[in-house]
Amino acid sequence: MGNHGAMTDQKSLPWRTLVQMTRPGFLVITAVACVLGASVAAACGHGPNVWTALATLVLAVLMHAAANVLNDYHDALNGADDANSQGLFPFTGGARLIQNGHVTTQDTHNLAGALITVLIPCGLLLAVKTGGGLVWLGLAGLFLGWAYSAPPLVLMKRGLGELTVALTWGLVVVGADYVQRGQFFVIPAAVALSFALLVGNILVINGFPDAQADAQVGKRTLVVRFGPRRVAWMYLAFACLAYAWLLVGVRLFIHPEPALWGLVSMPLSLAAFVMLLKNAEQPARLAPAIVLTIAAAVLHGLAMSAGLFSLSLFGSL
Repeated sequence: MGNHGAMTDQKSLPWRTLVQMTRPGFLVITAVACVLGASVAAACGHGPNVWTALATLVLAVLMHAAANVLNDYHDALNGADDANSQGLFPFTGGARLIQNGHVTTQDTHNLAGALITVLIPCGLLLAVKTGGGLVWLGLAGLFLGWAYSAPPLVLMKRGLGELTVALTWGLVVVGADYVQRGQFFVIPAAVALSFALLVGNILVINGFPDAQADAQVGKRTLVVRFGPRRVAWMYLAFACLAYAWLLVGVRLFIHPEPALWGLVSMPLSLAAFVMLLKNAEQPARLAPAIVLTIAAAVLHGLAMSAGLFSLSLFGSL
């Protein structure tokens, strides 16, 4: 067992440790989602208002950070991270700060509470500025971030973890658009789908190194439920669905045509799949495939954003 009871004073934790507890490397995904949402609104002639866009980005990143900290807290309580001897740090297995004795579970709980305490009033202030619908989106995001890890729902133990992650990051795109637009609209939801599927694939591939530990504590990830070979093909199916939806959306005039710039990330997804299929039963070799999976989602979101912002320069939808 990790050093959960180590005498670590919350007030003495340095900023560097507090930042490490949030798993900052993954927060870039949320920043990209915010940029994508703002770009959809801009393509439709709404903004971007720089200050509300920045506020959205900061709050969304803080929400993601809080969810990461909560996940580490609950994985420490249920023993998942203690049991994880095959994780590929820093990609899987949590921040490992509790297990290495740098912080306690109480430190982790306190940081999550502090982040949520900041989020709620700031989110309400932004909602006053931009529209009440943001309250519902924020509540949905907080609920999913909590329900993913925390009892009694513990969605990650019910085979719903990958779906929850994809849905959450789709909502971030919709929320960033809403802040600029002031109302809900179909186009941001449609654009968000391909990005959300590629983000979901990050959790899918991260499940391979963690599968043994996850199975021990009852986490029913796709890899635990269906085995590595089948899930490798599921990974390809999710990626193909993302790119196919992008093509179909443009064909049906749902997506703006410059969203096709997102196809530039397809080679990264395919290369990651080839590596995953080859090493599905040797998870220690999957670090390059995980990096490519993350890069594919980031590049997909940024490329679509660039295309949509270019459209805003020459005339909105």
